[in-house]
Amino acid sequence: MEIPARLRALFEALFTDLRDASRSLRRSPGFACAAVVTLAVSIGANTAIFTVVEAVVLAPFGFSEPDRLVAIRASAPGSDVRGEIGVGAEFYVQYRENAKTLEDLGMLQTAQTTVHAGTQSERLFIAAASPSVFSTLRVKPIIGRLPTDADEEAEVAVISHWLWTTWFGGDASILGKPIEVSGRLRTVVGVMGPEFGFPNERMSLWMHDQVTGPITPGNFDLVLVGRMAPGANHQTVAAELATLARRLPERFGGPPAYRQFIERHVPVVRALDEVLIGSIARPLWILLGTVGIVLLVACANVANLLLVRAESRKRDVAVRRALGAGRGGLIRWQMAEAAVLAVFGAAGGVLLAWIGLPLLVRAAPENIPRLSSVALDSTALLFTLGVAAAAACVSGLLPAIRFSGSNILDDLRQSTRVASRSSHLTRQALVVVQTAAALVLLVASGLLTQSVRALNRVDPGFDIENIFTFQVAPDFAKRGLTDAPSFAQFHYALMDRLAAMPGVESVGVVDRLPLDEGAAAGRIATRRTEASGAIEPLVRLTFTGGDYFQTMGIRLLKGSYFPRSANPTNDVRVIVSARAANLLWPGEDPIGQVLRRAGSGTPWMTVQGVVEDVMLANFREEAPQPLVYMPMVGQTARSWIVGTPAYVVRTARAETIAPEIREVIRQIMPEAPMYRVFTMAGLAARSMSALSFTMLMLAIASGLALILGAVGLYGILSYVVSQRRKEIGIRMALGAQAAAVRRLVVAQGVRVAMVGVAVGLIGAFALTRVLASLLFGVAAIDLATFAAMSGVMAGVALLASYGPARRASGANPIAALRAE
Repeated sequence: MEIPARLRALFEALFTDLRDASRSLRRSPGFACAAVVTLAVSIGANTAIFTVVEAVVLAPFGFSEPDRLVAIRASAPGSDVRGEIGVGAEFYVQYRENAKTLEDLGMLQTAQTTVHAGTQSERLFIAAASPSVFSTLRVKPIIGRLPTDADEEAEVAVISHWLWTTWFGGDASILGKPIEVSGRLRTVVGVMGPEFGFPNERMSLWMHDQVTGPITPGNFDLVLVGRMAPGANHQTVAAELATLARRLPERFGGPPAYRQFIERHVPVVRALDEVLIGSIARPLWILLGTVGIVLLVACANVANLLLVRAESRKRDVAVRRALGAGRGGLIRWQMAEAAVLAVFGAAGGVLLAWIGLPLLVRAAPENIPRLSSVALDSTALLFTLGVAAAAACVSGLLPAIRFSGSNILDDLRQSTRVASRSSHLTRQALVVVQTAAALVLLVASGLLTQSVRALNRVDPGFDIENIFTFQVAPDFAKRGLTDAPSFAQFHYALMDRLAAMPGVESVGVVDRLPLDEGAAAGRIATRRTEASGAIEPLVRLTFTGGDYFQTMGIRLLKGSYFPRSANPTNDVRVIVSARAANLLWPGEDPIGQVLRRAGSGTPWMTVQGVVEDVMLANFREEAPQPLVYMPMVGQTARSWIVGTPAYVVRTARAETIAPEIREVIRQIMPEAPMYRVFTMAGLAARSMSALSFTMLMLAIASGLALILGAVGLYGILSYVVSQRRKEIGIRMALGAQAAAVRRLVVAQGVRVAMVGVAVGLIGAFALTRVLASLLFGVAAIDLATFAAMSGVMAGVALLASYGPARRASGANPIAALRAE
């Protein structure tokens, strides 16, 4: 097909303009390099962050009709149940049988357990899922089949693609073979594809699970995933589920505390992809917006460079106009340079993003889902092209329009060294934009820095430094570990072995480690609550042994620590935290008081000590939760069993002792995997990782914006000084002192910067509110931070102004007067 003549002429003109622009830029290598590097850094930052956002937030999860999928949890405003929790089996049964707004519904719970197959043995993340989970998600295995309701009596499992390829070499004959999970054999019936990682990509195996037998209400450890019926939405689903939940006590019964919970129960229905992504989406969008602001600053910088370049070519433009060039042609001619700069900037940006992405992923928090899939792809390259086109327009259009409509005769008569007032104001406006944008980023970075400092000042109630922790999973049957005394003797023997290692000060164990797994919850009865029939308070529960409190540095406030014991006794002693003591026996001495699990009917346990409160989940908790510490053994050998607790080891070699402990474990029980290996300092850093990562990225972005803003101000003042050489020479010839000239130039730069600071403060007041959910211990409008960052911006402006000012004051008046 023949191309129309007008279109062919346009293409030829564009090609000519681009060729001329490339030649022109080759003759100005300094200008070209400065502009390309500026654009490359900002475009590369945008490409890198977008690549992460695309992989983590925007990429589909591979489920059919994902907009109809929801995750269902629960909350109870006004009760002693904090935040959102899971649901019980009774909710699943009630909803699945009666909900009309749900087309399908599945249940699952996750855990980490020991998996054995042949010579392989490792602690893996698994999920116990009903068959309806897979039908709800509408997924299929790549080989084999999925569990069905007919597998109710069978021990079957589906394995992940990762487990299939790493443990079994991708052998299809794995189907029908057994795999040992938590000491029980499961038959592998299917293998999922590499894209399936539900509810997260760490899952290695999905066991068949179903509700069978009588249901005891009150266990809230399930997550439900549902597919909404056509026409339903989150609000209608939540409304129907609320009505169905109200009927649970009359169908399943339950203690008074459960009935009270149901009275306050509110279903929480969220889009499944929102839940799978978690809270990381907001920080990532903030970071993408942040690097977008850096791009704006860079474009303003390049626009200023192009304005200066266009200023020096006004006579060339005027000549072209006189020879018949139209305004559109002149704009296209000048925009060609911006386009060439943007293309090279995009190429450099892609290179920088390719280099920087591994570093970015390594610095990112571990809990960000789908980080392993982050890589430059065609979508990221298309995004880069779009950013480059936007950068070319933003940086080049203003100079092109400004210098394509000049009066021809005026420009031909005018010296190329004389800049118009409007050009000067345009350049100043661009510096104002740069300063304002840099200040917004500085304030945001300052607020996050304040938050990190506030988190670091939080007293968690235990020591962070010099504590190493791990878990180990022995072969229970092989070692005859069948009851509480045998487990306790096993743990004490290992603790003694560890305590004898060089540099180890003390060793203890705990059922669930603070900042990692937190603690279980349960209702605790006292003699007062049982006598009055009141609802028992909800507290946290954990089990400890050895020198746990001494190792963790948890202070004893009253009473004594646990004695060393591996034998059951009717006189079981417990230790409570200060908040638990105040909650259970307000105004009374807790030592000697008794408690027990509500509704258990077990013997009373005596309080023998009170310790300080500790943070269980993270440093952002509003207040430490009441906590009851139980000993390793109960009144009988079957009261409770602490199977795979976390060992805590106090040593100055916490960062380097892991290989030695691993060797000890290998000698004692070579079949047992050692897992969840941490230092408490590492766990503390992990609890702040999302905030720290966002702060680091914002600090880098604000630093880039600050440098670019300073360079922009320096450049405009240098240009102004060069334009006013004769004026400055006359002033100095008439007796003006060098200090007065410096003050004149510095004042001009500071005035422009102060306008930018004022605009930036307005922008910061408006935009820092989006950081509110990330902040801790500081308000989104923190006047001290705003003032401090404004001072930093003003100081940088002062420094950027001083160089041109000093050069102006050192000029030779005679030479300046002789200059053209």
